[in-house]
Amino acid sequence: MIEVGQHGAFSVNSVGVERSPFPLSFSVSEAEGLWRMVAGAAQASELVDLLVDVAGDAVAVVSLETNSYLDEDWHPLQPGLIAAELGVPCTVHPLGSWAAGTNGLGEEFLVLDRDRLPRLLDGTWSPYELTLIDMPADATAEGLDELALVIGTTGVDEPVLSRLGDSRVWFSGHDDCYVLLETRDPGLPAAVLARLLTLLAGSVLAERAEEPFARVPEPGLWLPEQLITTAPHWIGALGNVAEDLVTIALAALPDRWRLGVPFPQQADLTATLDVRHGTWQITSAE
Repeated sequence: MIEVGQHGAFSVNSVGVERSPFPLSFSVSEAEGLWRMVAGAAQASELVDLLVDVAGDAVAVVSLETNSYLDEDWHPLQPGLIAAELGVPCTVHPLGSWAAGTNGLGEEFLVLDRDRLPRLLDGTWSPYELTLIDMPADATAEGLDELALVIGTTGVDEPVLSRLGDSRVWFSGHDDCYVLLETRDPGLPAAVLARLLTLLAGSVLAERAEEPFARVPEPGLWLPEQLITTAPHWIGALGNVAEDLVTIALAALPDRWRLGVPFPQQADLTATLDVRHGTWQITSAE
């Protein structure tokens, strides 16, 4: 069971000036044992347990920007000060001014045990830019500088992990909504898609709940695995919602979803959550 709050990514984000509901989007590609996903909508705190499950012993937060923590002059706090405010033990590795403005880098890294990452991303605040990568726990200062060099010289459309043999997962979040994710773990794509389906269904259940959170069962991995086998690019939208049933219309796309791409006139499949029995099924939309 997953706790889905009333202020999750699907609830707080909308599309265009009409503020249309934000769709589920998911795309995956694989090359030489590396899976790359583009997905939405999900906050970092809504995926953090999945990242921890596949990460190595330590995690480096290499970029962190937020308006949730400001100093007396209304300037954003440095990541190390944010971690201190949250009581999260970590090592701060300064990069210096050369990293300012470099794609995917901040002026300092936070290095922490992977099990402390959920405490850092506890859902009470929101980063509008966040990039993190796992790494060996015994990484040296020189190794962190080399990591910064690799990330800073990798093109936007180039995979990061292909240049880092010791890392298993790389996460980049924009607006705490859009997700770009790389992994060497073949099970993570299905787990992410299952989580997105749960978050979308949970967004409407949380809206109706009297409590701050709705507890929603995740679909078995057979469901997202079936979707990924059928097509690499998907868009989803809430369908009929009743007291005990939540349906999600799903359509395969020729390419990954981008802002401005509408839901097709005809869905391909329907995923249905039976709230009372806590089960999911998938059927043809015809």
